[in-house]
Amino acid sequence: MKLVKAEEMKTIDRRASQEYMIPSLLLMENAGLRVVEAIRTIGTAGKQSRVVILAGKGNNGGDGLAAGRHLVNCGTAIDLFLLGDPDALTPDARINYDILHRMGISIQPLTQDQHLAGLITALLQADLVVDAIYGIGFRGCLDDFETRVADLLNRSRVPVLAVDIASGVEADTGQVHGAAVKADHTVTLALPKPGLITAPGSEYTGQWSVADISIPRSLLEDPALKMNLLDAAAIKGWLPPRAADTHKGTYGHVLVVGGSAGMIGAVTLTSWAALRCGAGLVTAALPETQLPTLDAAAMEVMSRGLPETSRGCISIDALPALESLLGTCSVCAVGPGMSRYHEATAILRFILENSGVPLLIDADGINALASDPEVLRDRQVPVVITPHPREMARLTGLTVEEIQHRRVEVASRYAVDWGITVVLKGHQTVVACPRGEVFINSSGNPGMATAGSGDVLSGIIAGLIAQGLKPQPAAAAGVYIHGRAGDRAAAELGQRGMIAGDMIDYLPYTLLEIAEA
Repeated sequence: MKLVKAEEMKTIDRRASQEYMIPSLLLMENAGLRVVEAIRTIGTAGKQSRVVILAGKGNNGGDGLAAGRHLVNCGTAIDLFLLGDPDALTPDARINYDILHRMGISIQPLTQDQHLAGLITALLQADLVVDAIYGIGFRGCLDDFETRVADLLNRSRVPVLAVDIASGVEADTGQVHGAAVKADHTVTLALPKPGLITAPGSEYTGQWSVADISIPRSLLEDPALKMNLLDAAAIKGWLPPRAADTHKGTYGHVLVVGGSAGMIGAVTLTSWAALRCGAGLVTAALPETQLPTLDAAAMEVMSRGLPETSRGCISIDALPALESLLGTCSVCAVGPGMSRYHEATAILRFILENSGVPLLIDADGINALASDPEVLRDRQVPVVITPHPREMARLTGLTVEEIQHRRVEVASRYAVDWGITVVLKGHQTVVACPRGEVFINSSGNPGMATAGSGDVLSGIIAGLIAQGLKPQPAAAAGVYIHGRAGDRAAAELGQRGMIAGDMIDYLPYTLLEIAEA
């Protein structure tokens, strides 16, 4: 499913009116009807006897006004408040305002402190609040009075349904600068917006659903829309089928390069995850003295010992062996457990320059890039990197805070600039592709914040590439599968006690679930 920024949604609305002759007032009418339908599904009885509606002066407020009219026609009691001057309403919102006025429905002003008493009284009797104050055009901060209104709603304990997006949340980024309405439910119109699912906006969204307001499907599926939501439906068609007349060689050979003394678990997790998601063969190349540890832990993984340094890390003398191994694999994952040391940079550069297969760079492989990330440019093979925010900060020179506030923008900028796929890990992991396409993940949970989780992700992505997926869909599918396996593990084990190996254990069930969806 596509995700749209505010300006993209406005363009879609405009094209629906200009190219398909759909009046904007009809879109507002449909939005109001969809809000009423959502209201009917909320609550134990599926009905609300009294609804408070807070409408702003923009089209989002117009959606709320239209919903109010339909609620009255259904016999629901409403308390309707307008935050703004009626003369400042947008044209379509003003039409709905005038219809309500002609129907004799009271619209109470809510613009000054003396009006708050009426809101408090209404909230004491309310079963539900509809937040239609601000929509996707909102930027910046709620003003002092609006902040007091939002605080009243948040403290009232009355369930809140937001129209399109909770007021105070920026639709493009999910940023909240000050106060915002904390919704329990959000009915977003036509397509979801990034601010619904990216933090901190996701914390103000509650359960969300997408409302069809009759915009033509061709506009909603326009290839020019570059942002996508990752879910099971999105990735099911990407996973390659397994024919009866195949063998292990059909499903590719993953080479995992990494490991060091005390860090063999990372290589083991990456290798196992690659096998569990369907790769036919996996070879782990690691310091020679560490072979017994890997061989004892992962019988199905082939291993190759490499010359090592006195610290138990892969030595520069391993380059001839690595060149030979690169000639036998379908994809190479480099970095898990490799450690940060001087020779790692030379080893990574050698692999970048000599690989004839796609590369996935993770963990200490990314740290080895930090001194010269420009080596990522103009590679002859596709490259996927999987940094967490601190690793991304080392690569870009940005602060972690800057990255976290602009996750989609930062990941996309550097994916295009370097010509690679960037998997920016974290809450709602972002997958950014070289041609500007972006995927935001919908799976995963805080229990996955545990040592080795990123190694598992690397193995899944590498395993999918080995089976024939292009690196970009492999990265996107791998992120969703990883998060979904984590969700299944959390459901059975609880978030607090999860470890990375649990996600590998649930990979087969997750893949089966997606195939049968």
